[in-house]
Amino acid sequence: MGVAFVLLVGLVAGVFSGIVGTGSSLMLVPVLSAVYGPIEAVPIMAVAAVMANVSRVLAWWRTVDWRAFAAYAGAGAPAAVLGAKTLLVMPARVADIAIGLFLLAMIPLRRRMADRLKGLRPVHLALAGGVIGFLTGIVVSTGPISVPVFLGYGLVGGAFIGTEAAGSLAVYLAKTLAFGQSGALPVEVLMRGLVVGASLMAGAFAAKPFVLRMKPEQFQVVMEALMLCAGLAMLGNALIRS
Repeated sequence: MGVAFVLLVGLVAGVFSGIVGTGSSLMLVPVLSAVYGPIEAVPIMAVAAVMANVSRVLAWWRTVDWRAFAAYAGAGAPAAVLGAKTLLVMPARVADIAIGLFLLAMIPLRRRMADRLKGLRPVHLALAGGVIGFLTGIVVSTGPISVPVFLGYGLVGGAFIGTEAAGSLAVYLAKTLAFGQSGALPVEVLMRGLVVGASLMAGAFAAKPFVLRMKPEQFQVVMEALMLCAGLAMLGNALIRS
């Protein structure tokens, strides 16, 4: 039943993230943490995120801004490796609390970032990539704060979704390789990640016809509701473990 529920949530998350460009981890992390524990949930989600971002890159390949991708990924990928290694030394309960508090903190943070990040250049993408990459290595999902960065660079629509997905792909791939080298990605964890990733990919491709139909204000409300629910769920998991 736990696996079936994870797959169902993965399919819905894939559709949602295919429309707004992010959000799949926010929906899946509390479920994966409850079923498998937070330390195992992170590498599972890393593998799944690689597959989900591959699908979004393929869907919007012709619109990717490769200069923006190179600036962001060049700093973000090595930083994600450092973040992943930091996570592996955390106790499970501490990981739950850290992820939960970070998700809740992102609600006011992304509002400030959306208002202030305008006219960004490649050097700004590189700086943001380093910070966000490290945080991604630890807390699973930083999509809500990477979104204002790419929007601030001037990307919209398919160009935004494709470029953000390409940058995230590099970060999550580096993170996954770091888990593999650290022995945190045994075969059973890898297989779970591949299964969850397949459901995300199916949802992402199904979402393409609807990608431009969601209004910006609707996106903000839905994203913040997801962050609130996901953050509270992770803190609830920490209380259960105590």
